[in-house]
Amino acid sequence: MTNPTVATDRILDLDRWRAALPMLSKAYRQAAPYPHIALENFLEPDAAEQALTAFPAVQDAGWIHYVHVNEKKHGLNKLELLPPYIQRVIGHLNSPEFVAWLSELTGIPGLVSDDMLEGGGLHQSKRHGFLNVHADFTVHPHKRNWRRRVNLLVYLNKDWQPEYNGDLELWDREMKGVVQKIAPIFNRCVIFNTDEDSFHGLPDPIQCPEDMTRKSIALYYFTVEKETPRLRSTNYRARPQDGAKAALIWLDKEAVALYTKVKRAFGIDDAFVSRVLNGFGGKKK
Repeated sequence: MTNPTVATDRILDLDRWRAALPMLSKAYRQAAPYPHIALENFLEPDAAEQALTAFPAVQDAGWIHYVHVNEKKHGLNKLELLPPYIQRVIGHLNSPEFVAWLSELTGIPGLVSDDMLEGGGLHQSKRHGFLNVHADFTVHPHKRNWRRRVNLLVYLNKDWQPEYNGDLELWDREMKGVVQKIAPIFNRCVIFNTDEDSFHGLPDPIQCPEDMTRKSIALYYFTVEKETPRLRSTNYRARPQDGAKAALIWLDKEAVALYTKVKRAFGIDDAFVSRVLNGFGGKKK
């Protein structure tokens, strides 16, 4: 991906975030239940507004519809289908300069960005959308030595109300309870480690109005390992209150794990898994 130069309409004031690194890095590494941080007014104000204006509707071309037992959301990760301005935003957040800042923040040396936007790009959820609690896949599906290390989410939701649900929930490593809830409010950036037990999600159905959606830019960062890291697909987990639903969550997780192996072996993409899992979980709504 070409890294666009910073124009007069700046997208990110990296100097501001560099100046705050000592404080932010300490807060990040000491956070519970695992290293994370929420940054307010992350993009420059005009950049956040332009990104929201450019954000495509669910009905537009290219969206993958993940509708199955463990999630009901929509993703767009084909770079060439993203609006040009959002391509610019992602170019900044995948640039060597920003990724170096991210390495300092997290204390993880050698982070690299993913120009393939595997599993990331744009996410959008309509009313009744959800994402069950999970720990993310551990290895890039198409780059066998790339270990997934950090998630970055930029929320683009104006006037988001608490009664809409949709908070990002960070669960303890034993899956006994929620430790942090982070509302997806406009121009808030959430960054967190993606370890094998970094459980997170938004498991309660979103209750926003029909004419609203929960929008985010999602980017993932990796380290290139000398030895092939342990491969594990997305690990969905039942909450203590999920009861009988736990069996369905487990069965669906196993279906995703099987697909992950096929995807890795044959190089297929998420448009295919969308169709498969829609059939497993019911018709798309």
